[in-house]
Amino acid sequence: MNYNRLFLIATQILLSIGGLFLQGSAPTDHADEKMRSTIIRIGSNYRIYPSNITQTETFITRHPSNPDILFASANTINLATGFVSEGVYVTTNRGASWFGSDTCKGNPITFHSGDPGIAIDKDGRFLLIRLGTTPGLYSHFSTDNGLTWSGQRTVAIDDQYRATLASDGNPTSGFYGRAYAVWIRFSPPYPAVFSYTNDGGNTWASITQVNAPAASQLGAGGEIAMGLNGMVNVCWARAISISPFTEDFVGFASSTNGGTSWFVRENAFDMNGIKGMLAQKGNIRADGLPRIDVDKSGGLRNGWIYITTTQRNLTPAGTDPDIILNRSSDGGTTWSSGIRVNQDAVNNGKIQYFPAIHVDDGGGVNVIYYDDRATTTDSAYVTLSRSTDGGTTWADYKISDHNFKPAPISGLGAGYQGDNIGLTSVGDTLWPVWMDNSSGIYQVWTVPIDIPELGTDVQEEPLPTSFTLRQNYPNPFNPSTVIEYELPRAGFVRLSVHDITGKEVALLANGGHAAGRHRVEFNATGLSSGIYLYRLSAGDKTVARSMLLLR
Repeated sequence: MNYNRLFLIATQILLSIGGLFLQGSAPTDHADEKMRSTIIRIGSNYRIYPSNITQTETFITRHPSNPDILFASANTINLATGFVSEGVYVTTNRGASWFGSDTCKGNPITFHSGDPGIAIDKDGRFLLIRLGTTPGLYSHFSTDNGLTWSGQRTVAIDDQYRATLASDGNPTSGFYGRAYAVWIRFSPPYPAVFSYTNDGGNTWASITQVNAPAASQLGAGGEIAMGLNGMVNVCWARAISISPFTEDFVGFASSTNGGTSWFVRENAFDMNGIKGMLAQKGNIRADGLPRIDVDKSGGLRNGWIYITTTQRNLTPAGTDPDIILNRSSDGGTTWSSGIRVNQDAVNNGKIQYFPAIHVDDGGGVNVIYYDDRATTTDSAYVTLSRSTDGGTTWADYKISDHNFKPAPISGLGAGYQGDNIGLTSVGDTLWPVWMDNSSGIYQVWTVPIDIPELGTDVQEEPLPTSFTLRQNYPNPFNPSTVIEYELPRAGFVRLSVHDITGKEVALLANGGHAAGRHRVEFNATGLSSGIYLYRLSAGDKTVARSMLLLR
């Protein structure tokens, strides 16, 4: 088939049918593929430790001084026997290969009950905390990159939500090498509490309460991130006390003296979380719990604190779940209003959930999350949203090369598929980890994502000088294609797709956009083969191009 001639005919037909659409500046030639690859390059997806054991609730951390070493973990469940543990997955060659086990082999092995928190301390010692088969929090350490583990150390003996762990890797800090665990105690008034170790997990300090909340609401979550000069930053959610226990606001605390005293904001900012079941995703259990990270790049926003949540029905979130970011430039004293991270149209019925946040060494703010804007409502994949201006503007990238259908894991509680995913970076490479069941059971997946050299990114390129709609790629396509466009100034943008009769079949963007380059994926599932027109309007300008769907 002669596609060039077919496109010439298609364009003539579309111009005659939809000529009133075409006003303003003419579109330029298609985008240069090499230019796209220098902005961000996404590798191939792969499982880091393929097995027949269910792996879910994923985390990843990096070595503080050896860029070749990454340590990941997950809840691991043998569905045949009911045995639960914590995965230990390690690379010592920067992701070229991974080794490990679906079982953390610190004694007593049969007392493990998952929900890991992980860190690597200044000496390269691996630390892992977890729940037990009876209430309590327990730890293990490894001095040989996770090959062998210490016996169990007791951190707490009360009931709690999953704990998170962070190690102070700043040599100038007065608490260099200290590792902190934080969690929400599961008894009224559900406060945030913490403990620490100064000797690599061998012993732990007495538990200290961080905040003194009112008893009228529940505490949930408990996340920790190290800041500048040994500052410890903690956040959590306070939820309404009736089912489904929706997250109502975010609390924040920080300590500059190793946890001896705390600056506390019981209500740092409002939220409206998504606690409950996602019916569109097979009735999986979801939540809007906060995730936190701090800029330690030494750049313009050094010390800024970022928190992400999943929300709906509270501006700027729409009626469907959206990823929302709040930030503080003054150490957590004041917080910005919410910023919508995912850049699809508001109230479009698409679902984003379970964000993980990481600020890379160049100060880029990176958020990954499950998304379905380019697939069917019963499916999902993983998107990266990246900002190089402190979260003011974002670019979205689909980093999954496959979709999956979320489903509850049998026998593990109503709707359970795991509650979180993870993200870190080494130099100019991002390393996300997530769980999906595309292999038949939930397993941990990753993909290396090369971001621009430190100090450069999309936002530092000159702003476009003209209003431009580029040719989609690939073209012809089946069923997905990418559409890029450029805006010389911020404004309201509408991007729509029409069939050959002029009928609108999809609305891809409909809202305020920042100046710069933008990218959206169009999934034509459910549409028949044929010629389609995509139309971009901004202010008094409208441009259109044709594309071909071939089944």
